[in-house]
Amino acid sequence: MSYARPTSLQEALQLRAGPDPVTVLAGGTDLYPATDRPALSGAVLDITAIEGLSDIVMQGPDLRIGAATRWSALVAADLPAAFDGVKAAAREVGSVQIQNAGTLGGNLCNASPAADGVPPLLTLDAKVELASLRGIRRLALAAFLTGARQTALAPDEILTAIVIPKTALAGRSAFAKLGARRYLVISIAMVAARIETARGRIVQAALAVGACSAVARRLTALETALIGVPLSDVCEVMQAGDIGSALTPIDDVRGTAGYRRDAASELLRRLVGDLLREDAARAA
Repeated sequence: MSYARPTSLQEALQLRAGPDPVTVLAGGTDLYPATDRPALSGAVLDITAIEGLSDIVMQGPDLRIGAATRWSALVAADLPAAFDGVKAAAREVGSVQIQNAGTLGGNLCNASPAADGVPPLLTLDAKVELASLRGIRRLALAAFLTGARQTALAPDEILTAIVIPKTALAGRSAFAKLGARRYLVISIAMVAARIETARGRIVQAALAVGACSAVARRLTALETALIGVPLSDVCEVMQAGDIGSALTPIDDVRGTAGYRRDAASELLRRLVGDLLREDAARAA
């Protein structure tokens, strides 16, 4: 096994573009458990020393989060209330030790259907920044995740940042997951919501469900139905919304498809209700 830990992105991209396959390493909290050998095989490219890859900064109108940002750093960061869902998800990623090592970019590249970070990032209209010697491109997170354990990352690319547009920094958000126990568990279902209200009505809604399809999904039909709805009528609209029809869960050891649909629907209704109650309490 060869190991490289460059300090510049250019050097890393040159190694990534080489003739032999290179495994990109950040926190390693997904990579190491998936390795069934005493050591990693092949060439390993550690990106954690690259300048700027762990920064959280405003870049023009957008918020840019370096792909090597640790979960614990996200929790500690001074971010708007729209990020409360991401922070709640960060606290659910394994143990504190995992949160201190695992990275946001690694979570996305691992592309697990139950990746905690994906639903709240979807509610923030997140894009991923992908760099190669050919240049930089940006993809919507929903387009980057192409299936279970599958992404649109090219063999010569490195995910360098997650970008949140200014328009998604409004409102408040939350995240909830259901598992077989309270902590250190893979989700049976998980939900995220970001709600913006004004003058007693919903003006913006972003809802996402994870662990109930090959990739986490936004519920765009229900979001549209909520726009302009008086806060007093939101629960009725949520009850009428057919949340389960937008999902394609599987049966596995953690739960049946039907249970996942029911759980996701109930979790999301409760989450939105809790957000609105907190808004009301703040306004009182």
